[in-house]
Order: sequence, then C-alpha cells, then structure tokens
Amino acid sequence: MRFSVKVLGTAAAVAAGCLAGLGGGVAHADSVGADSVYAPSALVLTIGKGPDAANAAVQRAVVLNCAPKPGGSHPVAARACADVNAVGGRFQELVASGTPGMCTRIWDPVVVTADGVWKGQRVAWQHTFANSCTQKAGGSLFDF
Repeated sequence: MRFSVKVLGTAAAVAAGCLAGLGGGVAHADSVGADSVYAPSALVLTIGKGPDAANAAVQRAVVLNCAPKPGGSHPVAARACADVNAVGGRFQELVASGTPGMCTRIWDPVVVTADGVWKGQRVAWQHTFANSCTQKAGGSLFDF
C-alpha cells in the first residue's frame, strides 16, 4: 500500500509539473501582439569561385535577416535590406544596375547565390560575374 501511495504521489507531481509547463506556453502565446506579425525575410548569401553554384567553391557566406529589423551576420545588413526592398526582391535588378568602372576582361568567374525566404516567398537565385571586380559592382547585397 505504501508503494502505491508513493507511486501515485510521484505521478501526480510529474503530471502537475507538465501541466504547469503547458499553462506557461499558453500565457506566452496570448502575449504576442497583432503588430508583431510579419512576412519573414531571411537569406543565406554566398560568394564562390566557379561558373555556377553547382560547381563553385564557396569562399564566403553570410545570413541576412530583414524582418522585423535588419540583422544577421551581413556586415551592412540595413543597407543590403534597403537595396533589396528598393527593387522589390528582384535580385537580378540589383546586379544589373551596378557599373563596374575600371575592370579587366579576365574570365575568372565568381558566382553569388541567395537562398531562403523574401517577404514570405521562397528564393533560390544565382548569378555569375566575369570576375571579382565586376562582382563588387553588384552593390551592398554581396558586399561581404
């Protein structure tokens, strides 16, 4: 009989602890305000050597978060987010708008990629530049 009471007491204590944990989760869910809902914008950006993403050796990679506020490991996250917002998430417009200035015509391909989510939409994008000089003309998004 003592054993049964001890087992029942332990089971009741464990059940109470579990229910207390569930109640805390409900309290946190209720505290989220309607103004905190936003479409996610988080990207993994890479720069690699090679003709395309499948054959490139990745040299650098960063994370860019733009919602609810700019952040991640990108060194100029706020400017990069503003640039992508300015073109409505059309990455090709960012790389097409840059002027390379004085760059050689040496073919040493650099591929850049953007994978993740932009304003709730999946993104899988890549672009190959002729060399690192022309890649730098692509603006702040791949400035890392």
